[in-house]
Amino acid sequence: MNFLIITHVLHAKKEAEYLAYAPYVKEMNLWLKYVDKVTIVAPLLADKEIRPIDIAYQHKNIDFKSIPAFDLLTLKSKLKTLFVLPIIFFKIIGAMRKADHIHLRCPGNIGLIGCIAQIFFPSKTKTAKYAGNWDPKSTQPLSYRLQKRILSNTFFTKKMNVLVYGDWKNQTKNIKSFFTATYRDSDKGEVLKRTFKDTIRFSFVGSLSPGKRPLLTVQITEELLKRKYNVRLDIFGDGAKRKELEDYIEKNNLKKHIKLHGNVAAEQVKEVHKNAHFMMLPSKSEGWPKVVAEAMFWGSLPIVTKISCVPYMLDQGNRGILIAPNVSTAVEAIESVLKSDEIYQEKVAKAIEWSRIYTLDTFENELKSLL
Repeated sequence: MNFLIITHVLHAKKEAEYLAYAPYVKEMNLWLKYVDKVTIVAPLLADKEIRPIDIAYQHKNIDFKSIPAFDLLTLKSKLKTLFVLPIIFFKIIGAMRKADHIHLRCPGNIGLIGCIAQIFFPSKTKTAKYAGNWDPKSTQPLSYRLQKRILSNTFFTKKMNVLVYGDWKNQTKNIKSFFTATYRDSDKGEVLKRTFKDTIRFSFVGSLSPGKRPLLTVQITEELLKRKYNVRLDIFGDGAKRKELEDYIEKNNLKKHIKLHGNVAAEQVKEVHKNAHFMMLPSKSEGWPKVVAEAMFWGSLPIVTKISCVPYMLDQGNRGILIAPNVSTAVEAIESVLKSDEIYQEKVAKAIEWSRIYTLDTFENELKSLL
């Protein structure tokens, strides 16, 4: 089988290997176990510095077809796009003609072109992984809305399974509720039982970017401290908001209770989840937030905003705490759990049970059926 991947993910080449963003490549390597040949149509940047988070595809037969990266952010980039779009479109068409299975990675600019191109190949088997927010009611860019509309239109999109995060009502028959995973069945070790007798530990794991709202996490912790709760917050990750967080923590004398650790290895994050009582992620938008499922796997109860498929993951709050992006109401929701060890333990047990269904072993079995 010649398995074709169409993606906007930026790639680099080192000797005979092709590398890209590790979480994406790790998932694709699971797909590639079951195919004979891989064709990748994606941007390949000769001067792209290989980052520690980039890893290589694991396959012996890769045919890489480089296309230009593009965006529509400035007038100059829009003019450039007019020239490169035909090149990208016909390269994708050529690759699709030779493919046995077409796999689109969406949403993204390249994903949109792939959505249009696949219409011309109704007899070929296809999958699309929509890694963003599939919520039909969410406000999204025009490009994203177009991709969702084309993918869910069974007149234009034939013989395709569209893999989306969450379980949404009134979807076409080709929309398949899916997931992503981090751990294997063999990782299902014993979970440490937490109590509220000593320091109550909160964690934040993610980029320190506006979309993740790390400052809100700090302010929620600050309010809990004001209400005399013995809490501590450990923040793991880096980004544009780090200086703002450092200044806020310094100004409000929170150093004793809140610590920024920067980026850490995956094994250290696992240890964080094994020991923290709660994991906070008050994001503005998510696809399937792996960090939420990872925290649940180890008994760290998630505190997350009501976005995308998160209410589905948390069973409308039965497996965690759903909050609005507001300090006072968020603290009230957290307090309702802090005041009852019984409620906390019940939610944690449900979170562990649910998250341990979605392992890499289950994921691979699902992939086999799709291929």
